[in-house]
Amino acid sequence: MTSSLPAFTIGTLVTRPDMYAAMTASFEAKGFAGDIEWIEIDNSGTDQTDAYAGLNRVLAAARGRYVILCHQDILLEFDDRAVLEQRLAELTTCDPRWAIAANAGGAGARHVPRRISDPHGENQSVGPFPHRVDSVDENFMVIRADARLAFSSDIGGFHFYGADICLIADVLGYTAYVIDFHLRHLSGGSTGVDFFDSERRFRAKWQRALRDRDLQTTCAFMRLSGRRRPRMVTATLEEVAQFKGRVRRSWAKRRAR
Repeated sequence: MTSSLPAFTIGTLVTRPDMYAAMTASFEAKGFAGDIEWIEIDNSGTDQTDAYAGLNRVLAAARGRYVILCHQDILLEFDDRAVLEQRLAELTTCDPRWAIAANAGGAGARHVPRRISDPHGENQSVGPFPHRVDSVDENFMVIRADARLAFSSDIGGFHFYGADICLIADVLGYTAYVIDFHLRHLSGGSTGVDFFDSERRFRAKWQRALRDRDLQTTCAFMRLSGRRRPRMVTATLEEVAQFKGRVRRSWAKRRAR
């Protein structure tokens, strides 16, 4: 029996209906038809949403096995659906824990793997692929629906949400990759006041979320930190008690001599 659920959900924030129509037509011409769910978040009127909240609505409503979150200004001029499905199958074989696949991302200082044509250059290919990354560009992201990911609720705006969902995936034990899937992005990106405002909120949220902390559970106390610390700083109550017992026994033996 075949599933009635769509293979892909494709979700987009739309401010230019004409541009969105060109994007959807390019997808359909490359095989994304039939078992495809389209979710449009209309941002063309007075009822506006930001990328974090709007795309969370897409992720919550999506019924597809894979959720493609993309900009309205991309065109599938090169690779098609069969290529994407092949790349995702290869990625699953390579790393079953992947949750995010994109066509550009960051993998360390000044290292940006990418497979794209945009105003910065035609037929850009910086691999090898698939390439594990710490963040992805938002123009095209494939999210595995069964990973149940979401964007932060306390950042907002239209920037850094690709990095945000990669950090959330990492916390949940998943990985992110740039894959060899070539498309055209009509925009080269932009920075302005809103970009730097988003950056400040992004930094503040993740510095707070990843801060060192003491954690008391009902049965243990621990110090959580990404930095290496002396063993006793991160020891459990049971380990502390065992250490104290060894010290007492050692001193008792010395006094008995």
